Amino acid sequence: MTKNIVVIGSTNVDKVLNVERYAQPGETLSVDAPQGVKGGGKGANQAIAAARSGAQTTFISKLGTEGNADFMVEGFKEDGINTDSLIWTDKYETGQAYITVEASGQNTIYVYGGANMAMTPADVDQLGEVIGQADTIIAQLEIPTDTIIEAFRIAREHGVKTILNPAPAKQLPEQLIVLTDIIVPNETEAALLSGIEVTDEQSLMDNAHYFFDKGIQSVIITLGDKGSFYASADDHGIVKPQKVTNVVDTTAAGDTFIGALSTRLADDLSNLTTAMAYASKASALTIQTQGAQNSIPTTAQIEAVYGEMN
Repeated sequence: MTKNIVVIGSTNVDKVLNVERYAQPGETLSVDAPQGVKGGGKGANQAIAAARSGAQTTFISKLGTEGNADFMVEGFKEDGINTDSLIWTDKYETGQAYITVEASGQNTIYVYGGANMAMTPADVDQLGEVIGQADTIIAQLEIPTDTIIEAFRIAREHGVKTILNPAPAKQLPEQLIVLTDIIVPNETEAALLSGIEVTDEQSLMDNAHYFFDKGIQSVIITLGDKGSFYASADDHGIVKPQKVTNVVDTTAAGDTFIGALSTRLADDLSNLTTAMAYASKASALTIQTQGAQNSIPTTAQIEAVYGEMN
């Protein structure tokens, strides 16, 4: 059955530089030709990942009317994303991200929130019917927290599953935690939230119990090339990663994982490890291509490499 996914979050215009290595403080380095302007934002990335994995996807985001994001909106439409719930403002520019990608594939990102940070609970209230009809809603922390709380409140009232990607990591208010069904940080974000460094499976369980004690019932922690960890009240484990020998750019790996995951999860999470394995395959393809949104694979591309999946 095709999933109805709503993603609420950020849209950024990415400005990307490729470098051999990062400059030291006070050092000047020359760079090759920049990649130029590309589409980004964690919300946009996750919406594209969900759409390319076959979900009926609606994206809720706030954009500036200055035109910087027009090419992205056209791209959303080409991917089949419902753009009717995009919100426009002439008071702020569309969000922007400045990304430096090292030769190893690692990256650093500096974000200007712009219109993303101007999205309000009142904006969300006008889209209550859209949220209420979804199977799952996904949010990140590149929009105001009170806006996410309002979206998750509406979702909870309608029995819609909520997935929170706490990135960039910051302390979460109780009102948001109690409305979150599944939390999906990476290992760094988990440690920043819990204060427990991830070093082994026991420390992963300690992190999970931190979130359980806060009221979240399901925890997934992505571990990069070590796979992904999951824990619920009655089960836990690690889903092994796909082996990748030619890592090019990790920019959208986590977003791809979350968007792809949401399209395969059963309502009762009974197929959690299968859904995580699918998401891992999607991420493995993402990191082998330069760029963010252009690197996010479709189901057909995933199955061409790894075989047909349920």
